Amino acid sequence: MRILLVILRKEFQQIMRNPSILRIIFMMPAVQLLILPLAADYEVKNVNLTVVDQDHSTYSQLLLNKLSASDYFIIQDVADNYDAAMVDIEKDVSDIILTIPPHFERDLIREDEAKLSLAVNAVNGAKGNIGASYAANIINEYNQEIRKTWFTMPEFNPVPIIDITYSNWYNEGMSYTLFMVPGILVILLTLVGSFLSALNIVHEKEVGTIEQINVSPIKKYQFILGKLIPFWLIGFVFFSIGLLIARFVYGIIPAGNMGLIYLFAAVFLFALLGIGLLVSTIAESQQQAMFISFFFMMIFILMGGLYTSIDSMPQWAQVITWFNPVKYFIEVMRMIVMKDSSLADISHNLLVIGIMAVVFNTWAVLLYRKRV
Repeated sequence: MRILLVILRKEFQQIMRNPSILRIIFMMPAVQLLILPLAADYEVKNVNLTVVDQDHSTYSQLLLNKLSASDYFIIQDVADNYDAAMVDIEKDVSDIILTIPPHFERDLIREDEAKLSLAVNAVNGAKGNIGASYAANIINEYNQEIRKTWFTMPEFNPVPIIDITYSNWYNEGMSYTLFMVPGILVILLTLVGSFLSALNIVHEKEVGTIEQINVSPIKKYQFILGKLIPFWLIGFVFFSIGLLIARFVYGIIPAGNMGLIYLFAAVFLFALLGIGLLVSTIAESQQQAMFISFFFMMIFILMGGLYTSIDSMPQWAQVITWFNPVKYFIEVMRMIVMKDSSLADISHNLLVIGIMAVVFNTWAVLLYRKRV
C-alpha cells in the first residue's frame, strides 16, 4: 500500500506541474457539452421547398399555406414550370420540388382523387427522405381536413370519426436534448479517459523513466494501478461536472438513482482506462498511441448507439457492438435518466462492463510484464 501511495503521489505531482493540461481536460469537454446537444438534433427542419403550382386554385393555395405554416418547410420559390424548379435542385437551393398539376381542384372535387408529385434532392439522403415524409404527412392531413369539410355538407352522409389519444412515455415532450445529452456525456468521458490513459505509460518510455521503474521493487500491478487511479478520479470529476451542466443548463434531472449512475461510471472508467493502458503498453511512441486510440474510439463512438440506432444496423454490426463498452453505458444512462431503471434492470450491462474491466486491466498487466 505504501508503494502504491508513493506512485499515486508522483502521478498527481506530474499532473499538477502542467495546469494547462487540467484546463484542457475540463474546459474543452465542458464547452463541447454546452454546444453539441444544441447542434446535434435528429429533427430535420428548414427543408427548402420549391413549388410548381400549375393549378392556381383555392385548394392549391390552401395546401401551400399549410406547408408554409409548418416548422419544417421554407418555400424558397414558386416556379412556373418543372424545368425552372430543377434549376433550384441543381444549385442546392431547394431540397424538394412539389408539383401541383393542372385541374388539381377540379379532379379532387369531381373525381375524389388528385395527384401530386414530389421530387427529392437525394444528395443528403436523410434530409431528403425525412423531408418527403413530412410533406406526405402534411398532405395527408390536408386531405383529411378537406374530407371532413365535405362530410359536414348536407349532400354527404355523416361518417363515423375515430379519435385517437396517445401519450409519450419516459420523454413526454419528445425532447431530443433529453435523449442526446446523456449519450454525449458518455462520449466525452470516453474521449478524455481513453486518450489520457493511452499516453501515460508510453510517456514514461519516451522520457526514459520506465527503465528506472523496471529495476525498482515496484510490482507490475502496483505500477498499473498507480497509473490508472489518478485518471479514474479525474474522470469522476469530469463526469460530475457534466451532470451539473446537464442539470443547470438543460434542466435534466435523472429520474432514477444517482448512485446507480456513479456505480456504473466507476466500473466503466476502469474498463475504459484499462483499454487505454493496454494501448500504452503496446505503443512505442505517443503518436503511435494516439493513432491506435483514435482508431478504436471512432468505432466505439460511431457504433455506440448515439447517432445510429443499434437495432437499425446490419446483423454483423450489431454483433460488433457486443464488445463496445460505450454502447452499454449509453444504454444505462438513458435507462436511469429517463426510465428510472433499477439495479436489476442494468445488471446485465453492469456485468458485461465488469468483465471488460477485469479482462482489459489484467491484459495490460500481463502484457506489460512480458515487455520488460
